[in-house]
Amino acid sequence: MNNLLEKWEKLQDTPLNLKSRIFTFIASLSVILTFLFPLWRMQFFAIFYPDGLKLYIYSYKLEGGKTAGRDDLREINILNHYIGMKPLSQSDFAEFTYLPFVFGALGLLTLRAVVLGKISTVIDLIVMYIYVGLFSLIDFYNKLYTYGHNLAPDAPIKVQPFTPPLFGKKLIAQFTVYSYPDLGSAGILLAIIFLGLALIFSGKEAKI
Repeated sequence: MNNLLEKWEKLQDTPLNLKSRIFTFIASLSVILTFLFPLWRMQFFAIFYPDGLKLYIYSYKLEGGKTAGRDDLREINILNHYIGMKPLSQSDFAEFTYLPFVFGALGLLTLRAVVLGKISTVIDLIVMYIYVGLFSLIDFYNKLYTYGHNLAPDAPIKVQPFTPPLFGKKLIAQFTVYSYPDLGSAGILLAIIFLGLALIFSGKEAKI
């Protein structure tokens, strides 16, 4: 057992080789996608909205699609009012105040690992990226549940409490709702993949 622990400690102290540093650098660049593109997108289709209403969720803002001068976020909130759902307001999302800093910190720590990185550093980064990704998904699902289950009892149109889809599609009243990750979320996934490659290439060269 002691021998295994010594080997594990030695493996973690192994510096990253050149290939691993390149992959780690690419991982740090992947985080930029979380600022440039939405993390998630939702689309709402109905007979009277054949082209669909679009909602984009960035790490720092909500944005509706713009079609022929129409603001889709405003349209969605008007429809939400009829079923008693609280309007989607950026001020209600505390996540927008801290998520950009979390992603920025991850990117800087990843960039730091390019110069000072060891295998243990890459392992820690992978764990942090996975944790942030899972926490964000759970938090997003909780938001969806809260919005769909706190409907005003005096709403003009009565619908049963519901949870909008996290992935895939769901029929809600007269709308078919689609929900999928966007390129911003792909940035986190790519960072994990490239860090995994960095771990593999340096791990193979470790003389244990």
